[in-house]
Amino acid sequence: MSVIVPNYNYARTLELCLSALERQTYRNLEVIVVDDRSTDDSVEVAHRHGVRVVVTDTNIGAPAARNLGAGHARGEVLFFLDSDLALADDVVERAVELLTTDPTLGVVCGTYDPEPLIPDSLVERYRSLQLHYWISGDEGEISTIYSALFAMRAEVFREVGPLNPALRHSENAEYGHRVTQRYRIVLDNRIRGRHDHDDRLKVVLSKFFHRARLHIPLYLRRPDFNGGPANSSRGWGSLAALFAVLAAPLPALLGPAWLAVPLVLLAGSIAADLGMYRFVRRYAGLPFTLYFTGVHFLVNVTVAVAVFVGAAQCVFSSRFRRTYDLPAEV
Repeated sequence: MSVIVPNYNYARTLELCLSALERQTYRNLEVIVVDDRSTDDSVEVAHRHGVRVVVTDTNIGAPAARNLGAGHARGEVLFFLDSDLALADDVVERAVELLTTDPTLGVVCGTYDPEPLIPDSLVERYRSLQLHYWISGDEGEISTIYSALFAMRAEVFREVGPLNPALRHSENAEYGHRVTQRYRIVLDNRIRGRHDHDDRLKVVLSKFFHRARLHIPLYLRRPDFNGGPANSSRGWGSLAALFAVLAAPLPALLGPAWLAVPLVLLAGSIAADLGMYRFVRRYAGLPFTLYFTGVHFLVNVTVAVAVFVGAAQCVFSSRFRRTYDLPAEV
């Protein structure tokens, strides 16, 4: 087993990531840290743990860093692990068992624990619970990969080809699309770890916007793409949230009775993912659930705007429609 850890300026979490790898019950593994020209002490941290370190010539991005690590790997199984994630102790062993007993299985993906690796803010707690619920709920066969923690046999990687280095926000969707032409992808909730999520609302909303927008060309090619925001109910919830904002002026323009319109749309947005809110209520209590609901409303509005922007780009830009055409070197 080769564990490939792309890293850029995550020295604080890289220490926790590598320590967790040292505690793995599966012992026959090599760890390769691909440092993408970090300006912090990430390389020193990696050397202190005695792992192989590959330093890129320039900043090339996570997909290209994963490809570079795979080129240096000697293992029969490749485990791609982001440096801001600390695995549970038995994860590598479970991944090896799954991949070596089922030849139809191309990739096994994992999920995040509900608690963040390093809790820094309420926004980070929102993101941790939201991602845990969305990803864990998709357990079973899926059509995407979760690039922060996934494993595959080296022979499958060579057959499918490397990740598309041109895609820094949506390489997971494109790679899943390629893998499922030949193999199955399975999400197993026993493959898990604690992740250091984004702790600023601006960053979270920006990632939602760009990922939703960039996924539109792939959705048009593959309507059966599943998981997370691609869930049809969640899509309607995002649209309901956007239209609730657009309908907010109606009471002032047409009278108080029109207040029912944005309220009904808001209720519909919440109902579209009601199980998530119930989970948060049970796990974190009512006060945090109210905060969570407010943040997720902003997320839903952001995703809906991104969908319309992405659809417009598909109409007017042939280059955008070809986002998922592979470059010649892949």
